[in-house]
Order: sequence, then structure tokens, then C-alpha cells
Amino acid sequence: MAANTPHVQVRFITKSGYTVPYTPFSVPVDVGTKELSALINSILQGVADGSGETSNVDFDFLIDGEFLRITLSKHLESKGQSMEEITEIEYDVRHPAPKPEDTLLHNDWVSCIRGGKSWILSGCYDNTIHIWNVTGKDLMTIPGHTSPVKAIEWINIDDGPISSFISGSHDQTILLWSWNREKNEVDCINSCRGHAGSVDCLAVNSSKTMFCSGSWDRMLKLWSAELTSTGDVDDDEDENEERPKKKKKTGSKSRQTRVPMLTLEGHTEGISGMEWLDDSTLCTVSWDHTIRLWDMNDAKEKSLLQSSKVFLDMSYSELNRQVVTASADRHIRLWDPRASEGSIVKCTYTSHNGWVSSVSWSKENGNHFISGSYDNIMKMWDTRSPKVPLYNMTGHEEKILSVDWSIPSLMLSGGADNHLKVYQYNATS
Repeated sequence: MAANTPHVQVRFITKSGYTVPYTPFSVPVDVGTKELSALINSILQGVADGSGETSNVDFDFLIDGEFLRITLSKHLESKGQSMEEITEIEYDVRHPAPKPEDTLLHNDWVSCIRGGKSWILSGCYDNTIHIWNVTGKDLMTIPGHTSPVKAIEWINIDDGPISSFISGSHDQTILLWSWNREKNEVDCINSCRGHAGSVDCLAVNSSKTMFCSGSWDRMLKLWSAELTSTGDVDDDEDENEERPKKKKKTGSKSRQTRVPMLTLEGHTEGISGMEWLDDSTLCTVSWDHTIRLWDMNDAKEKSLLQSSKVFLDMSYSELNRQVVTASADRHIRLWDPRASEGSIVKCTYTSHNGWVSSVSWSKENGNHFISGSYDNIMKMWDTRSPKVPLYNMTGHEEKILSVDWSIPSLMLSGGADNHLKVYQYNATS
């Protein structure tokens, strides 16, 4: 760097174990993260004891809680901060890049994905459901729907050898499945009927007793998630429906038709995403440009948040109690759904070049989420870096329809190229 380059005084702070002295350092104003990382490493090298050697560590830097993604001078100028004062910069070890792990091939578009423990569910436009293990083995291909599968959710994967899940389809039905993991056998327990349009989203409550469905018919419906037959079922199996083929033969069980416990109206276009905020509050997003909160105990709409663009998906984080939404205007927005005053949209994240089709929060870090787009790219974001994602994950040759981060070590994306992409992520590596 030129000798006459202006300098600025900075202090470094950290919550990591790589601590440098809390004294001002003079640095050129045009430095970026690469130069600052080299500086921290050189300081650490100088203070190291023993052999005097330290490994080179890649660091990230934050100023007032926002990641530095441009030169220091441009960042301070954009925030209206003086270069005459000492600037405090927080640093931490940079999160490692996700690594491409596997590609799971389907026969048609991969429209929905959900991970859970050691297994992955995927729904396909060829009307089938797949169960995979995390090593990429296709454990089972399940027919049953008569149109593309648009939504899929685990109900229970914790208790004993029997797991359960639900699938929603363009055929206007929701199927409730029981999977015996030890025998690798699956049975369709119930066919849930009541929608007059494609079932595009599903959400199971935390107690696993109920689930909700959202449809292109604009209706929100509440159903029992119990595997046993209850009073809301009728014996009405459609003989024309294709029975699921199993890798191992099971005893025939009568598929009963289950009817909804509750139907709620309010949205004026199709419902595209939903999640429970707690065991009584449901959040939905729609093509009608709105986010709505519902009190499912009192069967009524609690509040409405208006936007100017179509919502294609949403994800709620139990860690920070905030919602991210995917929109047709290429933007991702961070919302506080319970805010009663001030700005409800906390931040806007802009980087995609096509419709943002899907979003999913990390289960272990309240700052991290992923997004998938019609631009064929999955991105990993940190809420403190609104203009630049942490990483771009390429590989899809067609638009991405669904992403999922339910398994902390795996980022999943499904697309119109018939591929389910698996990226390995280890935050401590």
C-alpha cells in the first residue's frame, strides 16, 4: 500500500479464544476483511507463547453488529461514522463453506424436502415420495398420490421404531403415513380430504397432535395428527387410488378418509407457506401479499401484515422468534411477527436474480438461514450481512423449488433438474 494512504485507529474485540491486546491499532482506511484477517494473525503470531507459532485462521469482522463486506472506509462512510474516532471492530472465526456431499436423483421435479434425524423425505412431480438416509441411500419410493407431491412434513421420528409423516399434493389430498423403520415398511393410514385445490404447505404443531394445511383454494384447515382412528374419520377408501408399493410387503390396512377439525378463511389467494409460532399460534403467507397470524384455539385471525409482493415461502426460528419470507420480487425479508410498534420488517436481503422460492432457518444458529431461487442458486445467509450472503451454493441446472436445513449438518435443495442436492455443513470445522 502507498505510504501516503490515510489511516484510521481501530480496536479489536472478540468472543473467540483468539484474543489480541485491547489497544488501538492504526490501519489503512482501504483495508478489507482479507487484510484485517492477516493483521489479526500477525498479532497472534507475535503474542504466541511456546514455539511462537500459530495456525493461520480466517476471520470475519463486524462493526456495530453488521459484517464488513466492503473496504473499511466505504463502510464507515455509508454509516456516517467519523474516521477521526477510534472504531471498535469485532472479529470471529469465519464460518466454513458448505461442502457438496451428494446428489440424489429423482425422475421428475423435486418439489419439497424435509430432513429429520438420520432421514430425508422428498416429494416429487412424478406423484411419489422418497425416503432416504443421510448417506444418500434411497430406502423407499412410495406411490399413493395421483398428482405431484407439493408438501411433506414429519410428524414423529423420535419414539420407537415407528415414524409418521404427512404429504400434501396437487390432487387436493393429504396422506398420513406410518413407517416401520426396522422392517422398512410403510402404510397409508388416512387420506385427509376437504381442500378444493392443490395442498401446497403443511405444518405440524410442537406436541405432534395436530397439523395445518394451506391450499391453492385459499383455505386453512386444521387436522388431527393422531395415527389411531378417531371421530373425524370415515370409511371411504377410493378403490381407484393407487395403493402404495412397499419394498417389503405389509398387511393390508384400510385407508380411512379423515375430515378437517376446523376450516379458516381469510386469504384471498393461495396459501404458500405456514409454520406454528407456538402450540396455539399459526403464521401463514400467501400469494395475496399478506402474512397472517391465527389463533387456532379461538379459531380466528389475530393480525395481518401487508406486503407489496407475492410470498412463496416462510420459515420461523425458535431461536430468535423471527420469520424470514421468500418473495417473487427476488428479496428475502426478516420480520418480527409479534411487533406492535416500530418497523415490522427488520431487514431485507438482496442477492438473488430470480424469484426466491424457499427459505429455511438453521436449527442451531439464530443468525443463519438458507434460501433457494429460480436463479438455480442456494445461498447461506447471516442476518448481520444483508447485502452479501456468506456463501453461494451452485450445482442445480434448473430453478430451485425447495430448501431445508432441518438437519444441522446438512443443507438440502431440490430443483426442476430432478436433483436433490446435499451440502455438508460443520460449523466447528
